[in-house]
Amino acid sequence: MANGTLRVDVTTGQESLPVTSASISVRDTAGRIVRQTTTNANGASETLSLNAPDRNLSLNPNSAILPYAEYLIDVTADGFAPIYNREVQIFDGETSVLAVAMEPSVPSHPPAQTVFAAHAIPVQAPATTSQVVIPETVVVHLGAPSTVARNIRVPFIDYIKNVASSEIYPTWPLAALEANIYCQISFVLNRVYTEWYPIRGYEYTITNSTAYDQFFVEGRNIFSTISTIVDRIFNTYIRRKGYREPFFASFCNGTTTTCAGLSQWGSVDLAKQGKSAIEILRSYFPPDVELVTTNNVQSSYESYPGTPLTLGSSGPAVRDVQNRLNRIRVNYPLIPVIANPNGTFGAATQAAVTSFQQIFNLTADGIVGRATWNKIMQINASVRHLSALDSEGERMGIGTTPPTVVLKEGSRGSDVLELQFILDSISAFYPPVPNVSQTSVFDASTKAAVLAFQQKFGLTRDGVVGPATWQKLYEAYNAIATVTPPAPTPAPTPPPSSPAPAYPGTPLREGARGESVQALQHMINAVAASFPSIPHVSEDGVFGPDTKAAILAFQRQFGLTPDGVVGPATWNEMASLAQSLAAQSAPYPGAPLSEGTRGESVRTLQHYLNRAAAKFPSLPQVSEDGVYGPGTKAAVSAFQRRFGLTTDGVVGPVTWSYLSNIANS
Repeated sequence: MANGTLRVDVTTGQESLPVTSASISVRDTAGRIVRQTTTNANGASETLSLNAPDRNLSLNPNSAILPYAEYLIDVTADGFAPIYNREVQIFDGETSVLAVAMEPSVPSHPPAQTVFAAHAIPVQAPATTSQVVIPETVVVHLGAPSTVARNIRVPFIDYIKNVASSEIYPTWPLAALEANIYCQISFVLNRVYTEWYPIRGYEYTITNSTAYDQFFVEGRNIFSTISTIVDRIFNTYIRRKGYREPFFASFCNGTTTTCAGLSQWGSVDLAKQGKSAIEILRSYFPPDVELVTTNNVQSSYESYPGTPLTLGSSGPAVRDVQNRLNRIRVNYPLIPVIANPNGTFGAATQAAVTSFQQIFNLTADGIVGRATWNKIMQINASVRHLSALDSEGERMGIGTTPPTVVLKEGSRGSDVLELQFILDSISAFYPPVPNVSQTSVFDASTKAAVLAFQQKFGLTRDGVVGPATWQKLYEAYNAIATVTPPAPTPAPTPPPSSPAPAYPGTPLREGARGESVQALQHMINAVAASFPSIPHVSEDGVFGPDTKAAILAFQRQFGLTPDGVVGPATWNEMASLAQSLAAQSAPYPGAPLSEGTRGESVRTLQHYLNRAAAKFPSLPQVSEDGVYGPGTKAAVSAFQRRFGLTTDGVVGPVTWSYLSNIANS
């Protein structure tokens, strides 16, 4: 018996948050537990070795023996609904990656059984049918066009990985794998380009019925070999020279079924003869077919810079990667911090990129190529919904009692804004619920999100937010809050000395130089330590594009005119805030604080604990008496558990830094 490997990645919906310490059991088809493990801080299990049939079986089209072994996976975690009986396939010498998206447990009665509507999710059509776009997501109908079945929205890259893992074997030669994946990409892009199903009255992109479309299996495992290929070529499709539309690249397996398109098993034979992917395609399709790459990703606000970023690279694209990796690190703490995201690709950036690639099963070379860039953008977009969970909730006034107002399409005002905020937060954990813009207007997209939420939680699907829907929204939101740690802020940059530097008398703008600019940059970094939306800058006394970008971020954060110019209002606001933060922060006392310690440092610690407890009611309050007794130790331990630190009841520099920042933010 040969062996393959399995890794299980456990996150919330859209990979917004890794689920740590999740318990994973692997069972064989007889129900026997063969392996057990838990997930790490990134939500990933160890790589498990499992028995599999010999690899040669997968290369023989006439084999009567399954070329893979089947296992069942169970995943449980505190605060989340358990997942049982997820099937995986293990091939000899291949790595299977099973992505498991868990949903927070909602403390309520189980939802009633509902019949899923065929048109539950609206499809966003391309802006025009005269251009080829790579959609960020596709809506898959889990059945034939004429059947009533669920519609699910899937990221385009994940859809292709799923189809490829379902249609072909990862053990096939590289050229055969590429040729088949090009066909699968072109097939769905043709559906998107022609709006094949929407113009026929269906509200989805494609079905998972092989009688009409491609084989998609909800929740299946993905093979790492296939994942790597798709990350590299997902935006490359087939077309005929002189034609605009993606070629309708039909295919069949070539053994039990034959067709006028590509033969999957036949592509294996051609690859063994040394033919390349394009040569294989031209063997089945017209000889003028070509491969075309596009960066026209629908709704994408930023595209790959065109060349890989590596050691020595510099510029805005590098800075974007640095800031996004620092933000992703909040949710995936094993990624090392980039302390100075200044747009220069140094050793710290390389280490962070390498760690990110390892977590998300990319080639760990420390280079930001197209596949790594796209994954960083994808994960950053996902976790950004999560970053404002606590702060936006406080600003929105989310309390313990839902509003009593009934909202429906056409409603406006603050209650609609609160509804949209809650829906947007929930969408990061429950993929069936689409994210919405917070506009204060109950529009069609808000109604679609409400309908999806009501369907998910077994409520009456009427698109109206009445008492029952409000109550369930609050329950779901609060369930998320119990499993979501707040974003830890970095250790504070030493603030400017008191008194605050005086305004230099004339506005500072891009191109300015000198001590006043350096003092300004020092204040920027002091404020940025507590406000992650404001980027750090180099304190070089030169008012360049980075400094202007930081000023713009500061002005937007604090309601000032966003012109990138530092006049008296911006200077005084920044100086006052930097001075206030400096006054609130106390330096680490130099030695760990533990039970039995006494003095002013302990009193400061207790004050910080109480300020943190005011923000997070699950943390206990303590007496500010300067004595580190059992009550203080219990509060420190609770704080450490809440924020994922070593739970030893001892305040070292890491716990002090977290506590100080959270208390003073």
